Amino acid sequence: MEEKKLCGLYMRVSTEDQAREGFSLPEQKERLEIFCKFKGYTIVDYYTDAGISAKTGNYRSEFEKLKEDIKNKKINTIVALKLDRITRSIFDWEKLMTFLDENGAYLDCANDEINTTNANGKMVSRLLMSVSQNEIERTSERTKIGLAGAIKQGHIPNQAPLGYKHEDKRLVIDYSTKDVVIRIFDLYYNGYSYQKISNLLNSEKVLGKTNWRDSTILAILENEIYKGDFVHGKRTKQPTYYSNVVEPIIDKDKWEECQVQKKRNSRSYQRTLTYLFLQKLCCPKCNRILGGKATTKKNGNTYYYYYCNDCKITIKEKDY
Repeated sequence: MEEKKLCGLYMRVSTEDQAREGFSLPEQKERLEIFCKFKGYTIVDYYTDAGISAKTGNYRSEFEKLKEDIKNKKINTIVALKLDRITRSIFDWEKLMTFLDENGAYLDCANDEINTTNANGKMVSRLLMSVSQNEIERTSERTKIGLAGAIKQGHIPNQAPLGYKHEDKRLVIDYSTKDVVIRIFDLYYNGYSYQKISNLLNSEKVLGKTNWRDSTILAILENEIYKGDFVHGKRTKQPTYYSNVVEPIIDKDKWEECQVQKKRNSRSYQRTLTYLFLQKLCCPKCNRILGGKATTKKNGNTYYYYYCNDCKITIKEKDY
């Protein structure tokens, strides 16, 4: 006797799908109900994930609930419109196939005309999943190529930073604010700390603002865009660096000098100690701002020094 199919209708629509014909949730529900009636399946429950893509890592609460109901033997068949409503990843698909096998459950797709109740259906589903993932990867490649071309033309996708504005989709210098950026770099280059710069800008109400923060100053000093370059995907494992994509506000040499100074200031001294002349002393040879360091002797006394890493010059604080 053939096992009775107790079905859970799974419907999903991502943000991109909502504008595409035939993918609305009511449309999916109607077509799946007709499909189940034709197949003689019993509909037990409905599961709907709205505004969520099927990418790996995305949490779909309704899909997880559906899986729990399969474990609890409430349903034994997932019915979806297409395979890509379930997933577009071969890895996730194989995990689902294993899950279904372990729980004696099946998947049936109305539009793809496949099911996992037999070996041929499983083979076809794997082939279709491979085609779907290949399509995603090719689309991703085309998107990356198009994005790279746009960035090289100055079409920076991010919000325009201080000193720049978007004009015809290109990032161009905003001459009404660029001098503020130049001043921030100049102040830091000449020994001002992030906090001292933000305090100064607040006291002068620069650009009508009194909420300048040291973190804002740091973000400006670290931004490659000010020397004309752009880093796409900074927070990813594989960021992409683009050189000379916009008109620079800061000379590259000066930008690099500020990065060297920033590393020197943050790396070379203990922040729990007080340096009387930090960011106030310049190297007598190269004129760069001296970094600070301290040593504690066996007798418990702490001695403070200021040094230039490039010129190998060290000056004791007590000499001053």
